[in-house]
Amino acid sequence: MKLITTVLASLICAALSLHGEEANQGDSLHDFTAKNITGEEVALSDFAGKIVLIVNVASECGVTDQFEVLQALFDVLKDRDFVVLGFPTNEFGGQEPGTNAEIAAFCKKEYSVTFPMFAKIETNGDNQLPLFQYLTTAENPDQVGPVGWNFEKFLIGRDGKLLRRFGSNIEPDSEEMIAALKEAMIEEK
Repeated sequence: MKLITTVLASLICAALSLHGEEANQGDSLHDFTAKNITGEEVALSDFAGKIVLIVNVASECGVTDQFEVLQALFDVLKDRDFVVLGFPTNEFGGQEPGTNAEIAAFCKKEYSVTFPMFAKIETNGDNQLPLFQYLTTAENPDQVGPVGWNFEKFLIGRDGKLLRRFGSNIEPDSEEMIAALKEAMIEEK
């Protein structure tokens, strides 16, 4: 009987511990950290008060040219508390095979990227970056669920909450995207 009680107590403690971990996974961008492209840990709370567009990127994708528009948006709106955060991933078609240093060099040379880039990550699966656990499960008017391809876009409000989610087929300068950006900037001032 003592063994059964001990086992049950251990299982309950483990379940409570697991529940606590799930609760601590975060409910806003500001609850997470991520390594930047040079390997330094960045507290994403550093972006509190900004409108953030998170994009999972790849250098060899059919829509890699979206980097150009993302950079242009960043250039035009950065003085209005807007930032793009790029998260490279090799999950979709092996379209980001390079190292972090190679990715950084490509982005600078081909698209003059100056917005923050992060270390290569996984957006889905067992090694999913915790931030993407939040992004793929948080309520929004568009969709929840796994990232489907490169260049999905997640629009985050000044409070760190997910506002909108856009697929790869939605260009960063599309009417839909620009309207969402304007709304986020107006409503959250």
